[in-house]
Amino acid sequence: MNTFEPPLAAPARSATNRAYQTLRTMIVTGELKPGEKLKIDGLRQRLDTGASPIREALSLLTSDNLVERIDQRGFRTAEVSAENFGEILRLRCVLEEMALRESIAHYSQDWEEAAVLAHHRMQQAQRVGSDSFEDLHKAFHMTLLANAPSPILLKFCSQLYDLNIRYRFLAGHALSYQKRDVAEEHARILAAAIARDADTASERLLNHYKLTGAFLAGLLGRGGLG
Repeated sequence: MNTFEPPLAAPARSATNRAYQTLRTMIVTGELKPGEKLKIDGLRQRLDTGASPIREALSLLTSDNLVERIDQRGFRTAEVSAENFGEILRLRCVLEEMALRESIAHYSQDWEEAAVLAHHRMQQAQRVGSDSFEDLHKAFHMTLLANAPSPILLKFCSQLYDLNIRYRFLAGHALSYQKRDVAEEHARILAAAIARDADTASERLLNHYKLTGAFLAGLLGRGGLG
């Protein structure tokens, strides 16, 4: 029996993946607002693709908790709330600390070099105000965890990162947040990680997240992300 996959299957997957990545970015960055109804025809025109890839992408995004089904056929972007953000932050702290400790415990020279390179690229992008900064920021945090031999854990960490970063985009660049020396916070986390000091690295990582969390929670409490 011939099990060769027909050539049309690959482009179909590619169209779904493109739609998924584009919609994910639009939701995370706030281009698609919280609670916004997602109409297939409108998205099809905006993304210049077919209806089937849009539907498949939206179904995938429900698994990421970025999209919600509102009836048997409809979708909307996930709502935001102080409670939702608090849960994301708590889970992120617990799971990323676990992953970071595992990553450090399985130290390798290749991992150290990858972490240093990811940090360098992120710093360069931040210094010049590059549009690539957010992607490189995530790459840095995920590289710190990447040595953990726990693929399911790492997948959850990646999903929680996206859910968390959505709130930061919605908050914008408030002055009180910019007063922090975030670059120094990143450098200190990296230094402890590659020194194999799991306790200090974990403490610095959690403080980094909690500082941002307190800022964003304050905005949510005042209705500043609405």
